[in-house]
Amino acid sequence: MATLAADVPAMRELTPRQRVLRRLKRRRGAMLGLGVVVFFVVLALLAPTIAPHDPLQTSWSEVRKAPSAAHLFGTDEIGRDVTSRVIWGARASLLAGLVSVCISLSLGVPIGLLAGYVGGWIDALISRITDAMLACPFLILAIALAAFLGPSLTNAMIAIGISATPVFIRLTRAQVLSVKVEDYVEAARAIGNSHLRIALRHILPNVVAPLIVQATLAIAAAVIAEASLSFLGLGQQPPAPSWGSMLNTAKNYIDNAPWMAVWPGLSIFLLVLSFNLVGDGLRDALDPRHR
Repeated sequence: MATLAADVPAMRELTPRQRVLRRLKRRRGAMLGLGVVVFFVVLALLAPTIAPHDPLQTSWSEVRKAPSAAHLFGTDEIGRDVTSRVIWGARASLLAGLVSVCISLSLGVPIGLLAGYVGGWIDALISRITDAMLACPFLILAIALAAFLGPSLTNAMIAIGISATPVFIRLTRAQVLSVKVEDYVEAARAIGNSHLRIALRHILPNVVAPLIVQATLAIAAAVIAEASLSFLGLGQQPPAPSWGSMLNTAKNYIDNAPWMAVWPGLSIFLLVLSFNLVGDGLRDALDPRHR
């Protein structure tokens, strides 16, 4: 009992950030997912050093060779090293996920903050436009936008970012509606703070936690969307390596060279699963009601 009583004040002295980190570390799934994400980030950053071969170098004498000591993951239909292409493909997937979510946040958070705080006809107009965009499935809308903009990784990231924006608008609006009626917001308004200061200083910091969780989950969705667009020829363009375009090519040789599809497919699976595990862990860690 004495030890327990001594631990209670120590817990109370922790800062909010330390409490979040403490709760996050207790979730093994989230920490495992974080480790896998860090692993892929290191692969992407150090791709020029880690990759054993040039991902664009062809060799007609080593076409569709099975995995060996020289080529750990085998070679593709024109003799390129699959290991090197998987490592370099991590760059495209991670870049697409991060940039797309940054676009969604930069568009969705200000619009959702405006709708939730101002209300009235502005809120109604933004909400109806958001509902109309949400009525179209995320991936279908991304494909349509990418086809309209043209096939490239940059246009694919823009298309994915715009397609994911309505989710952040709705989430931000809902959080602002619940926060703006709190007593500390009313007190800030009573002492004469401007609307801009109230929105940015008192409301926005208190709606960040669910946005962080949603952003983590959105990165996983963006990775799948980028792979899908590349698979359809609307994302990263050959010969640049991309997991989705590698799967598109591998489908033609699935019987003779299954390793061409296994490794990029497994990479997509692990990265998406890891981001989802991290997102679930952050949701529990940032919500003090979860034990």
